[in-house]
Amino acid sequence: MNEKQYKDMKYILTSTMRTKLIISIYEKSKNLEDLRNELEKPSATILHGLKELENLNYVKKLNKYYSLTSNGYMLAVNMVKLIENWYSIDKNKVFWDNHSLEYIPESSMKNLYQLKNAECITSTNNDLSKALTTYINLISDCHALKIILPIFSEIHLNKIIELSNQGKLTNLELITTPEIADSIKSKPLYSNALKDNENVKISILNQNTNIYLTVCDKFMSMNLFFKDGHFDDSQLLLDESEEGIEWGNNLFEHYINTIINP
Repeated sequence: MNEKQYKDMKYILTSTMRTKLIISIYEKSKNLEDLRNELEKPSATILHGLKELENLNYVKKLNKYYSLTSNGYMLAVNMVKLIENWYSIDKNKVFWDNHSLEYIPESSMKNLYQLKNAECITSTNNDLSKALTTYINLISDCHALKIILPIFSEIHLNKIIELSNQGKLTNLELITTPEIADSIKSKPLYSNALKDNENVKISILNQNTNIYLTVCDKFMSMNLFFKDGHFDDSQLLLDESEEGIEWGNNLFEHYINTIINP
């Protein structure tokens, strides 16, 4: 972003009226009466804001209706994304604040707006296993799973094997570290059920990760590590929306590109 773009963006975002006008007209062209009813502001205030935006070539007027110019449309798209990113972060700020984010790539961080429907499932003193139980119930209803596995957890692996043996889980794409893969290989129960299973594809990372990601066609979930390096199974970020699942798939694909062997 050059200096002019920065100043223009700052100019828009430091005014509630200018920001509301851009977003309102982004939805569809509107006349003064439409804007007055929607924004509940006097005509003079709205017209002043519109004139400022016209001078910047973000808004144009045709037959008493105001619409965005091409520049205004591009600005609005990025403003909406920025606002939704803020909303997504603020909605689950405890989850983001509590954990290390170093292994979430920049591309995923830029698209946090896709997680605006996500909810943080948190274990409580009255239900210490709430997050884990929620996760187990979720994967029990999936036929195909994509998992980034950064820990060796018998609880999680045993459930995956159980679902596979029952014929409920028919496809598993597992990305893990060399250390976790070696641990799976060293234990016949897991090696026979996972490594030697034609319905399971295990890929080995060439880097560390602290993201426990699970994606299927019904949900995306993620556990992270505390900033001190310990895995946190008490908070689960869950998103069952199409956008959230897309975010999870994109993160999974990012790690597919960092594997040692497919």
